[in-house]
Amino acid sequence: MHVPAAYDGSKPVPLVVDLHPLGGSGPSERSGSPYPAQTDPEGVIMAFPSGLSGPSGGAWNVGPCCVKNTDDVAFVKAMVAEIQETACIDPKRIYAVGFSMGGGMSHYLACHAADTFAAVAPAAFDLLQENVGDCKPSRPITVISFRSTGDPIVPYAGGYSAVVSGMPITFLGAKSTLEKWGQINKCTGSPSAEDSKGCSTFSNCEGGVEVALCTKQGGGHDYGNASVGWPVLKRHTLP
Repeated sequence: MHVPAAYDGSKPVPLVVDLHPLGGSGPSERSGSPYPAQTDPEGVIMAFPSGLSGPSGGAWNVGPCCVKNTDDVAFVKAMVAEIQETACIDPKRIYAVGFSMGGGMSHYLACHAADTFAAVAPAAFDLLQENVGDCKPSRPITVISFRSTGDPIVPYAGGYSAVVSGMPITFLGAKSTLEKWGQINKCTGSPSAEDSKGCSTFSNCEGGVEVALCTKQGGGHDYGNASVGWPVLKRHTLP
């Protein structure tokens, strides 16, 4: 748990759960994450959990990949409940962010824990062909995704991946993931043209949520832009 100097316990603050990539850990994510620089001044508490070890090291269970025999949705919800017992957290302002496999887990939490999380910001991961049929959030949920066109690990156009031994997956692709979240959230019309930050957004969605894809031209397997992601996340609260 990361508690910034601006937190004094006098009023409820948001909680951001930040999920590490494949082979990573909570401590490694804490040192690499771009979010504390954005959230610390507001007294936001962050949690950096560590996933169990699968064939490729620390990972999260999103169905077809990347560690077996663990319910990571239940784990994250239990962790959030425990943090709420020790810190002054606003229950309507709990968010999930993550990089790579951690981005995959934040997509998965949006699908399966929309009762806990107000909004999510995955980076460098898409929805998966193998589990997208099970993505039925209990309510509309804001999703802002960050992707790079030059990502060599999670191709921008999507496709098959066998990075984890014995657990192949098929990425929908960045734009197909945007469209799918638009369908799930019953957004109408087309997403906007990309703005100066590369973000294309469905703004007319059920429940007032937003669905956005922020594209970095070129780049690689990159963290999201927290200076863009955090303002979007904090606009949204649980109903």
